[in-house]
Amino acid sequence: MDKERFSHHISKQFNSELEDVRNLVMSMGGLVEQQVSQALIALSTSDQEMAEVVIRNDFKVNALEVEIDEECNRILARRQPTAGDLRLVVAVIKTITDLERIGDEAEKIARMTLKELNLEKKFYFQLKHFGEFVRQMVHDALDAFARMDVNQAMQTAKADADADIEYESIMRQLITYMMEDPRSISQVLNLLWSARALERIGDHARNICEYVIYLVDGKDVRHITLEQMEQAILHGE
Repeated sequence: MDKERFSHHISKQFNSELEDVRNLVMSMGGLVEQQVSQALIALSTSDQEMAEVVIRNDFKVNALEVEIDEECNRILARRQPTAGDLRLVVAVIKTITDLERIGDEAEKIARMTLKELNLEKKFYFQLKHFGEFVRQMVHDALDAFARMDVNQAMQTAKADADADIEYESIMRQLITYMMEDPRSISQVLNLLWSARALERIGDHARNICEYVIYLVDGKDVRHITLEQMEQAILHGE
């Protein structure tokens, strides 16, 4: 086999390995999104059986993170990728860390469902609405990753500001309720922890969007404002 044919063969095999890793990330993302959806259903309907399913399935999320991380390490060791290929591997490693943490937050919500919760229905409706919003953020972030769509990543990252506003509104209402009825403190705290878990899921979805921008444009947009992020993308700074 001549050198050119050998290089082409290696390149095809390497591209196949990278595509396999991307597919594994999407499988992990689909499982995590399902975990969030089921945790929300369990919380809003007090379905303890579904909560148990979410808790039991958390190990699947963890196992996928380990599998993908090990494959990325093998690629780094064997292929020593550069430029865009290296950014892809780095973005994958970072993305699966956030996906695993989203899975952890879904499990926390499920565990809250197993505790005694008997507050006004409006709080559960608000949490479900908030939860659907951040679940959609996760979905859109993964879609942006799959299609390497910087514009969608930017729009989804911007949605995190709306998630924060809704979270603060829920927090204020729950704290007011707790102060007016001290007997409800333990139950309200469980909902507060659930709301906090949902807010963190939104943060992790934003992180994934930032990795997409890094992957496509090579720009590290962490720790800057949304306005600065948008300007960096628009002007190629």
